[in-house]
Amino acid sequence: MFSRQPDYLDGEQAPATIELRNAIPFAVYVHNSKTYAVDARYPLTYPAQGEKLTVIFETGTPEKASVYRLWGYWFKWDELLGSLVLLGAMYLIAVSVTNQPTPESLMEQLSWQEEDKPKYDA
Repeated sequence: MFSRQPDYLDGEQAPATIELRNAIPFAVYVHNSKTYAVDARYPLTYPAQGEKLTVIFETGTPEKASVYRLWGYWFKWDELLGSLVLLGAMYLIAVSVTNQPTPESLMEQLSWQEEDKPKYDA
């Protein structure tokens, strides 16, 4: 089964503060008395200097943390675009299958008549 990296169930969460370094926001956090910084940039999010947020990381690799928020952890652009491409491909397949029926299917569809139903079902 697919899981996020760092893993939501096995990962640890820690409070972090945004620091701007060369106009790039970094989430700075402490784990086992060592300070780490992770890039907090992500499209459609604009963290400000001093903003408090949460990072999630695996204890074995705390330097590979991720900012814990909806955009950037749960939803990522590459996954969203991949899903849209897959949805578009499925739609095109469905359209091509239904717009080009086999001759047998076409004859069956043309000869179909609605059954007479009683006015009141008993």
